[in-house]
Amino acid sequence: MISLRKARVADAIAIGAVHVAAWRSTYPGILPDAYLAKLSVSRQAAHYDAAIRGGTGVMVATASGVDVPPGSGPRIIGFTTAGRARHAEIGGKRLAEGEVETLYVLDDWRERGVGRRLMRASAAHLIEIGCKSAFVWVLRDNPSRWFYQRLGGKPVAEAYTQIAGQKIAQTAFVWDPIQQLLAASPQAS
Repeated sequence: MISLRKARVADAIAIGAVHVAAWRSTYPGILPDAYLAKLSVSRQAAHYDAAIRGGTGVMVATASGVDVPPGSGPRIIGFTTAGRARHAEIGGKRLAEGEVETLYVLDDWRERGVGRRLMRASAAHLIEIGCKSAFVWVLRDNPSRWFYQRLGGKPVAEAYTQIAGQKIAQTAFVWDPIQQLLAASPQAS
């Protein structure tokens, strides 16, 4: 069974492990191999520990029961973070009030609706904190960028971000109003 819940501080290490695994499986050929090899679960865990303690909307997807090996407890298989937009403008254009900062799902759990459910949970959190619109930055060469369009996100801006000393193109997908994301159907993703 796959369930969603708010993250707890005790989840930080598992969240960090999902982050590292997702980057290593998604970004070969996009980001330098040496950079991906140096990713640290403990550094990522510290980042997510601070985010959880700081009130960022961190949601985790857990698998349990028949979806995990016998005798093991619930396992974190994906997560998302969301909050008020960190940088709500690009080129003088307002993107949105809320931002889905991260969405990562382990490879073995993709194509099961986990990402869609996490995005909808992020939308619900953003609505709770008063956001009427939302956006997410996605690396332009990310092979899963289509997912955001299938959830109704509109590509509205491109920019560059610095990762591992390289300028990497990214695209902003926007849901305005945010209810478009909240209403994304299971069949659409």
